[in-house]
Amino acid sequence: MNIFKKKSLEQMLQGAQKTDLKKNLKAKDIAAFGIGAVVGVGIFVATGEGAHAAGPAVIVSFIIAGIIACLCALCYCELSTMFPVAGSTYSYSYIVFGEIIAMIIGWCLTAEYLVACSAVASGWSGTFVGILNSFGITLPSAFITSPAKGGIVDLPAILIIAVITYILYYGMKESAKVNNIIVGIKISIIVIFVILGVTHISPANYKPFAPFGFNGIFAATAAIFFSFIGFDAISTAAEEAENPKRDIPLGIIICLIAVTVLYVAVAVVLTGMVPFQEIISENAVPGALARVGINWGAALVGTGAVLGMISTIMVVLYGQVRIFMVMSRDGLLPKIFSKVHPKHKTPYFSTLITGTIAAIIAGFLPLDIIVQFLSIGTLLSFISVSVAVIVLRKTMPNFKRIFRAPGVPVTPALSIICCVILLSRLHAKTWMGFLVWLAIGLLMYAFYGRKHSTLQKGESPDKPEDEVV
Repeated sequence: MNIFKKKSLEQMLQGAQKTDLKKNLKAKDIAAFGIGAVVGVGIFVATGEGAHAAGPAVIVSFIIAGIIACLCALCYCELSTMFPVAGSTYSYSYIVFGEIIAMIIGWCLTAEYLVACSAVASGWSGTFVGILNSFGITLPSAFITSPAKGGIVDLPAILIIAVITYILYYGMKESAKVNNIIVGIKISIIVIFVILGVTHISPANYKPFAPFGFNGIFAATAAIFFSFIGFDAISTAAEEAENPKRDIPLGIIICLIAVTVLYVAVAVVLTGMVPFQEIISENAVPGALARVGINWGAALVGTGAVLGMISTIMVVLYGQVRIFMVMSRDGLLPKIFSKVHPKHKTPYFSTLITGTIAAIIAGFLPLDIIVQFLSIGTLLSFISVSVAVIVLRKTMPNFKRIFRAPGVPVTPALSIICCVILLSRLHAKTWMGFLVWLAIGLLMYAFYGRKHSTLQKGESPDKPEDEVV
């Protein structure tokens, strides 16, 4: 048994062609999915955290982080047009590096999507409970905090995941409509903050612009980079896009341009309104408006944070469901995960199980420990995509690429270097947590995946051919 056995291009595309998923997502829906995933609680919190590390120069940090994300995104754009399948980095790794690497990357994506979904749901619960408290409504503490924090269960977190799971179960078209509405409201609220805040900017707050020098700027870049994570979930929608070879790269590009502009605009206004030392990270954006007496604006932005987290939960949960579906189709997970509902045309069992697991994690487990190592899995998946672009330019040079990442191999090489630098800045305990997570995934492959793999049980796939499509 060869654990590095690769899928052929034909095998990958055959699996995608047999799907019963409906192709009803347009480029605008896909871009909105990306914005929904990326512009969550990060824009309201990460800006303050970055300002503490870099001062007003956090503006530069956001620009650098946006450039790094764009380098990774260009690689995703090229691979998504070559392989329009739902598995994202997992599927790309299967054809380029082989089964065991695909399994590892799939497990990394599970860390990114599944646990991130639970973490955001937990954050949503805290914000929602805070809003209720402001109206004089107090819920029993035992039912709004997890056992790790002295409660019984975080019930609001479980309920919001249950609602979103039902929407995803019901249909992808309906889910996209809900997400589009939420994203529209969220962007409008951020624009309102910028318009209200720009009239209260004091140029004196920008001095000194970079009090901690380049070290501070790069430290802030590492801290805020993960506010851009989530755009890769766009590529999991490939099998439900009307024209995936056009809509997926277009959606990724629109998403990252919009997100970078929004983040930089918020950073400029926030650091201009409030001296960076006085920014409260947990309440940075609403707190800035309250500070200048615009209390209704602060309440509106707080509402935007709640809505923003809902769309983030929806997109990362959607991405996880599609990853499980494709891994199941390959035999690395039980086949029931890839069954599609005859009426709703969604992977219903995968949706229900994923939602249930996410709800259990959010309601009962100590997320502050688990969330620490999510970034490693994400950066490793970014690195694998960048390496795959370089490898495929050598092994399949004549393959028709509708989108070609510019400057290969320099562009993906820069993406790899940037991701490695960010990985090097993570703490040792974060790496220990990730290694435990990785060990669990490898045990699953050893005792189930390799025995049920459709690739291992069938004939050896051909080496990826250099063909023109």
